[in-house]
Amino acid sequence: MNDAHASDRTDAADDAHAGREFAGKTVLVTGAGKGIGRATAQLMAARGARVVALSRSSSDLATLAADESRGGRYETFAVDLADVDATRAALAAMPPIDLLVNCAGIAYLAPFVDTSAEALDRVMAVNLRAPMLVAQHCARGMIERRVRGAIVNVSSVAAHVGTPLHAAYCASKGALDAMTRVMAVELGEHGIRVNTVDPVITLTPMAELAWSDPAKSGPMLARIPLQRFADPLDVAHAIAWLLGERAAMINGVSLPVDGGFLAR
Repeated sequence: MNDAHASDRTDAADDAHAGREFAGKTVLVTGAGKGIGRATAQLMAARGARVVALSRSSSDLATLAADESRGGRYETFAVDLADVDATRAALAAMPPIDLLVNCAGIAYLAPFVDTSAEALDRVMAVNLRAPMLVAQHCARGMIERRVRGAIVNVSSVAAHVGTPLHAAYCASKGALDAMTRVMAVELGEHGIRVNTVDPVITLTPMAELAWSDPAKSGPMLARIPLQRFADPLDVAHAIAWLLGERAAMINGVSLPVDGGFLAR
């Protein structure tokens, strides 16, 4: 057999599999209005999933829903995840969820000595408490329906390294990785897998705000062996893989999507 032809057939089979991989599944993506969340919502829709998209910005959700003309299927909810009551109300109105991507996040930049209690509370509310509340709701539903689901929490390499001016953000992502391991242990017995992706700086609106100064971004870029920052779709593909059946034995992992940043 010609190896090149065999490879072509394998690639074609892989593409066909990806095209129908999530048909019949409903996935909730928080932070779906921008960046990684938006790329993930679009990728999951392209692979056949019904997407429940949650964002704080109704205008971002409106432009996402316009993708329905290109085959996407979206149900949208505009919610501030820092508001516990509003979050719970939105979750109660959603259809049953098979797959969850906790992607919503915020950052507050300040020197450690100037980081306020209020800023820390706000960052923790969105980056840690909200993923917990959303995952609790979705996991209860999966357990009740005996669905062998999957959850991906979007963390950061900031969970592993100290980044100046990011005390609250690093703390929230480190806590998210730790909570994910507990979720994986407790929910695994129900057939629900839980993992994180830990991206390096990804070219989202939030990252551009934090890393727009070349004097700041240059040294960070120099630490990445692949010599580039991540694109939202780089991370979305990793999320989709973790949600899919080909990652059926992957549970409790923090997967760096970092171009080798953590290898140094």
